[in-house]
Formats: sequence, structure tokens, C-alpha cells
Amino acid sequence: TMSAISSSTDPKSYSGFGPYMPNFDIVSYNDVISLERTISHPTCAAFIVEPIQGEAGVVVPSPGYLAKVRELCTKYNVLFIADEVQTGLGRTGRMLACDHEDVKPDILVLGKALSGGILPVSAVLANDEIMLCIKPGEHGSTYGGNPLGCAVARAALEVLVEEKLAENAEKMGQLFRSEMQKLQQEFPKSITHVRGKGLLNAVAIHPVPGKAAMDVCLKLRDLGLLAKPTQSDIIRFAPPLVITEEQLLDGCSKIRKVISSL
Repeated sequence: TMSAISSSTDPKSYSGFGPYMPNFDIVSYNDVISLERTISHPTCAAFIVEPIQGEAGVVVPSPGYLAKVRELCTKYNVLFIADEVQTGLGRTGRMLACDHEDVKPDILVLGKALSGGILPVSAVLANDEIMLCIKPGEHGSTYGGNPLGCAVARAALEVLVEEKLAENAEKMGQLFRSEMQKLQQEFPKSITHVRGKGLLNAVAIHPVPGKAAMDVCLKLRDLGLLAKPTQSDIIRFAPPLVITEEQLLDGCSKIRKVISSL
């Protein structure tokens, strides 16, 4: 936890904590020139990145960014760590967000959907060359390898595959963005941007007094639709992967009702 906080640039995440872990360098997201300049240093050990930034407002990198990250990390013998706690396991329309560019990180971090919302379960995946650097007794975890947690995680993964939830996320995500883009064309003074992959999407609005992202989310809540403000002007939509077309369009109609009232 302290390492994650130490690598954050969000004051809401790191304020009030400390002391921070040393030797974290922040590299601008989606900037391969800055990345190469930083990781080419001989003391750089690893680069950790979200394939799509969630809390920052569903920031989707330029096409080819992850492939270039893989190329540079390999070139400079730096570990590529993908934080897919939010993007992994079908959320972006692929089993992993890294799969959109067919790249394989050296270390993969998963959580959230790993248990289907039943138990708190997370996982770190890597090959033997990396994992076996940790010798028996060097790392302990109170609930690591918990039998019930592992059983639930396996069942959740089976459901993801058998019910083709990544495929549904891809299809429903395209429909959602299409509907939101229509809404943007209809209300260009209210909506500035629509972005996302699969069922991880964001709608950016013009922030004015009484019409910030939180205000929109509260109005959506009153209509029975839950969304999350991630910045003052960004609303994140991440519905269940099992959502149907009928349910999604019903949600879009509620979003339209709120946007038209701004």
C-alpha cells in the first residue's frame, strides 16, 4: 500500500500518509520519449503502468503505446508491470487490456473482478524467472493462497470465459459510446468528450456551477443509475459485464434526460 501511495500523483491518495517509499520517478502517461529517457538509466528496475488510467478519468493511451512500452522495457532490461486491477478480466472488451495490443507484461496485477465481487481477492502473476527470485520464507501473506478465495476466483474466471463476458463488454461498450457520441452531437455545450474501451467509459462535461460531474451523478442516482465522478468534469461509467442491450439503452435514456436538463 505504501509503495502504491508513493507512486501516486493524486493528493487525495497520498496526503496524510508517509513516510513515502524512495526512488519513485513519475513519467508522463502516454509519453514514450519521457519513458525511454527515464528507464534507460542503469539503476531503473521496473515500470508500472495502468493500460488505461481509471481514477484519472478513463484515459486511453494512443494506439501502439503499450507495444512501445514492451519494446523499451525489453531493450533496457526493465520489468514491465501492468496494473490491471481495474482494466483486467473482461472490463475493456478483452480478457486483459494489454491484449488489445497483444503485449505481455513481465508482471501482471489483478483484483476486483477476480472474485466476481464475492470475496476480496487479488493476484500477482509472473513467470518462474521472476517469481522464483522470492525464496521460501522471504515473503509472507496472512490470507495468501486462501482456499476459499482461490476457489471463488477460479469459479469467477470460468464464468468470464463460459459466458463470454469480455465479448459482451466489447459489444455493449461500442453501443454505449455510439449513444454517447450522438448525445454529444445533440448537446455540444454540455458534453466535451466521450472515450473508453469495452465497458470502461467516461463522459466529460463542461464544468459550470451546479453542473459539475458530482451534480450529474447525483441526478443520475435519483433516476436509478449509478456513475462515478473521477474529476470535476469527468463521469465514469462501468456497468456490470452481464448488462444487456435493453438495460444499456435504458441507462442511456436516463443519461440523456439528465444531460438535457443541464
